[in-house]
Amino acid sequence: MPPLPDRRRPGGTRPQGARRPRRSDPGAPPRPRFTGRAAVLVLVVAGLMVSYASSFRAYLDQRHHIDELQSSISRSRSEIAELQREKQRWKDPAYVVAQARARFAFGFPGEVGFQVLDEDGRPLDHEDSLSDPTQQAEDPEWWQETVSSIEAAGNPPDDDKPVGKITVPRSAIPEDPESP
Repeated sequence: MPPLPDRRRPGGTRPQGARRPRRSDPGAPPRPRFTGRAAVLVLVVAGLMVSYASSFRAYLDQRHHIDELQSSISRSRSEIAELQREKQRWKDPAYVVAQARARFAFGFPGEVGFQVLDEDGRPLDHEDSLSDPTQQAEDPEWWQETVSSIEAAGNPPDDDKPVGKITVPRSAIPEDPESP
């Protein structure tokens, strides 16, 4: 029985007279490197990349939001713990008395209260401090300032560059009462 020309043989064998087509026939046109199938494949891959890129961006935004919420939760938990410690302190009568003394100048009957004033006559808070009375401020006397000013005028500093622009603050210019 002769082999059928349109059908393939079951073993994948060719008839002896059949030749495999040559790839480099001199008369055949060259195969294009970029075929229609490759173009469709590139378009599908590009579409998938765009689709996944937007999904990936949404994922990163959600992760950032989750991280912010977790840090907010941890801050809230630490604030809650601090407030619970503060609440426990207020249950202690000694703490309540100490706060009343500090905030309201509270004193028990028979106690003498003192309030420390600064040099302007305002009461000092617990955060303020007084200067040491044994140390004097290092402010020079008026005559020492005058002598140092005279010495500085006689020996000006050596400046190589002249001043480019002199600016005077508006507060230093006296207002003319006669001007409109």
